[in-house]
Amino acid sequence: MKLKRHGILAGVVLTATLALAACGTDDNTTPGTDSTSAAAGDCATGKLTAQGSTAQKNAMDQWIKDYAAKCSGASIDYQGTGSGAGIQAFTAGTADFAGSDSALKDEEKPGADARCGTGNSAIHLPLVIGPVAVVYNLDGVTNLQLSPATLAKIFSYQATTWNDPAIAADNPGVTLPGTAILAIHRADSSGTTDNFTKYLSKTAAADWTFGNAKEWPLKEGGQGETKSDGVASAVKANKGAIGYVEWSFAQVNGLTKAKVKNGAGEYTELTAESAGKTIESAKVTGTGDDLKLDIDYNTTAPGAYPIVLVTYEIVCGKGTPADKLALVKGFLAHAAGDGQTALTKLGYAPLPATVADKVKTAITNLA
Repeated sequence: MKLKRHGILAGVVLTATLALAACGTDDNTTPGTDSTSAAAGDCATGKLTAQGSTAQKNAMDQWIKDYAAKCSGASIDYQGTGSGAGIQAFTAGTADFAGSDSALKDEEKPGADARCGTGNSAIHLPLVIGPVAVVYNLDGVTNLQLSPATLAKIFSYQATTWNDPAIAADNPGVTLPGTAILAIHRADSSGTTDNFTKYLSKTAAADWTFGNAKEWPLKEGGQGETKSDGVASAVKANKGAIGYVEWSFAQVNGLTKAKVKNGAGEYTELTAESAGKTIESAKVTGTGDDLKLDIDYNTTAPGAYPIVLVTYEIVCGKGTPADKLALVKGFLAHAAGDGQTALTKLGYAPLPATVADKVKTAITNLA
């Protein structure tokens, strides 16, 4: 299924945990507190605890703030602990839903399903779409171009100085300094790392032989930092540094972004239009209400920026505790509906209408 292009603008950081304030329904009646019968979008009392993806943290903070203007008697706490930690918390039953920048792996799925009860399954609801920016800090170089193979050499520590021949070949006519490269990666379990290493393994297999995972695969070399904020701050603080972060964190921190070579052979700047061209080629691969997406990192669409991730909310399709269900449905329905409008201010791409409709249906079907 083709996905439509949407704009992406700069981000701001907002408060993580908010108590939620006043709300009314369309028919001006007070919604019931029976969580098994409340429809998606109704306000409900209670408290939700969730955690996971730091890439969606700015979006989640905004949704919580906006939901506060609509619904009373509820509290939502989302902590950006990283995708791996979020899935672990969901599986252990200490999070009502988890944010993850990659789909559940085969070894993670049975535990997540078991948490939902016998015969039930955990499902993926894509709610945030955002590109991964390659950010760097290099005096005198403001228009850096990098191919997938060169990125693989940098992050596998084969290229160690900025005037390395591979980098020079990507940047003809540019004077590159002999400054040492400090390649910064996520030290925690991260869906952003999973997506970035997946991109390298799909586009530069000869130079990136480490596969993809939420944990950084190289034990020595580079510098590890916790969470997206940590990577962004470290790049900003260190001359010669390069790292990968979700675009909203690059925007918040004012970091310089590299152009990345796509499958059409073009070095492409990260913009709303270029990211959207890659999103257009994504396909839904899940079944029923499970809405996993498959992104083509080798897209040959002219002008496409190829490194894009999707953040999912991992939730029980059936089996959410009765005292949590109405609030889970209400909050996620807000995120999939009015909440998507807010994403254009935060450095994310709103869901294409065709996918948003499927997500809203899946939320309505939660039980």
